[in-house]
Amino acid sequence: MISYRQPGVVLTDRRFTVPLDHDDPSGEHIELYAREVVASGQAGADLPWLVYLEGGPGFGARRFVGTQAWLGRAVQEFRVLLLDQRGTGLSTPANRQTLPARGDARAQADYLAHFRADAIVRDCELIRRRLAGGAPWTVLGQSFGGFCATHYLSAAPEGLRTVLITGGLPSLTATADDVYRAAYPRVRRKAEAHYARYPQDVERARRIAAHLVEHRTVLPNGQVLTPEAFQSLGILLGTGDGSHQLHYLLENAFVRTLAGPALSDTFLEAVQTNLSYAGHPLYALLHEAIYAQGQGPTGWAAERVRAEFPRFDAAKTLTGDEPLLFTGESIHPWHFETDPALRPLRETAELLAARAHWPSLYDPRRLAANRVPVAAAVYHDDMYVDTAHSLDTARSIGGLRTWVTDEYEHDGVRASGPRVLDRLLTLVRDA
Repeated sequence: MISYRQPGVVLTDRRFTVPLDHDDPSGEHIELYAREVVASGQAGADLPWLVYLEGGPGFGARRFVGTQAWLGRAVQEFRVLLLDQRGTGLSTPANRQTLPARGDARAQADYLAHFRADAIVRDCELIRRRLAGGAPWTVLGQSFGGFCATHYLSAAPEGLRTVLITGGLPSLTATADDVYRAAYPRVRRKAEAHYARYPQDVERARRIAAHLVEHRTVLPNGQVLTPEAFQSLGILLGTGDGSHQLHYLLENAFVRTLAGPALSDTFLEAVQTNLSYAGHPLYALLHEAIYAQGQGPTGWAAERVRAEFPRFDAAKTLTGDEPLLFTGESIHPWHFETDPALRPLRETAELLAARAHWPSLYDPRRLAANRVPVAAAVYHDDMYVDTAHSLDTARSIGGLRTWVTDEYEHDGVRASGPRVLDRLLTLVRDA
C-alpha cells in the first residue's frame, strides 16, 4: 500500500484480487483498485467505512482533489473507499485494447456478462470482509451506483450499516423497453426547456444538423459526426449546468473559411470530448444490460423504442420547421459504427444485446422486509432515472426515506458540495 497527502486528507492506494466469476472462486481472478480517503487528523482513528459506488456503468470512481464536493462531509466521520468497479479506472480494464486477449467476440461477451451490479456487490462483500473485519459498512451509490446499492439490499443486507442513494433508485420490474419508453418524453421536456432558455439555439442546432446531412464530418479522433450523434449531445441536459454548457458549445459551431462556412475546430474538439467512449467503453457495452433481469434480450431497446417517437427523427425534423430534439442517455448500434473506440467491439455489443439469460437483480420480497436504514435523494424529473420508477421502488423497500427535490439535477451530490450527503445522513438517522 502507498499512502500520500492532499489538502486535508490522507490517501492510500489499495488493490484486491477477486474472482471473475464469484460462483467459481478457484477460477480466473481479476484485480480491483480502490482509493482510501481519511481526514488528515484522523488517519489513525478507528472510523466506520463508507464505500462510494460511482454512476455509469463503466466509470471509475471520481478523482477528487482534497475535500471536493461531498467528500469533505464524508471524511468528517467516515473512512471513505472510492472503488473503481470492475473493468473501470485502475481495476483490470475492459476496452478495445484489452478485450481481444479474451478471444473472439463470443468470449468477450461471456466475459463482460460478469460485470453487472451482481458481481460488483459480491466484489464489495469480499473487500468489506478484508478491510472492515466483517463489520457492516455504509454505501453511497450515485446513479448506477444506486442500482448496485439496491441490489446490495437484495443480496447481502447483512453487510450494510446504512445505504445512501442519489439519483439511482431503479425500477424493480421494468424492462429496458419500459425504461426508454419513459425516457424519451423526459428528454423531450429537457430539450424544450433548453430552447426556452436559449431560443437562439433552435436555429443553431438545425443549421448544424443540416450541415452534417450535407457534409461528412469526422472529429479529430476519427469519429464520424452524424446528425444522430450530434443529437446525443443532449446527454448534457441532465446535469445542473448542462444546458449552459450545450449553449456555449453551439454558439461556437461555425467559422468562415475561403470555401464558405465550416464547423470550427473548437466546436469539433468540444464535441469529441463529450461524445467519445474511449475512456468508458463499458458504458456503451453494458448500458442496456443494467436493465435486464430474466426478461429476454434487450435487443437494442433504445433504438427500437425511439421509432415510437418520430419527433426525434432528425431527417424528418429538417424537412419542416420544428426544433431539432436532442436525445439523452441511450446507446444505439450506430455508436459502434461511428466511434473508433467502439468499432472493434461491434460484434461483442451485438451478442450482448442478443443475450437471453440475464439473472434477476432485485428480490421484491426481501426488499419489502428490509431493515437496513436507507435514504434516497430523488431528483424531480431526473433525465437519467425515471422519477415515477424511483418512487415506486421507494415504496417497495421497507423503511426507505426519500427526499424529492427539484433544487438539483442528476449530479446534485457532486454539485451541492456537502448539502445532499448531509441531508441524507440526517434523514437516515432520524428514521
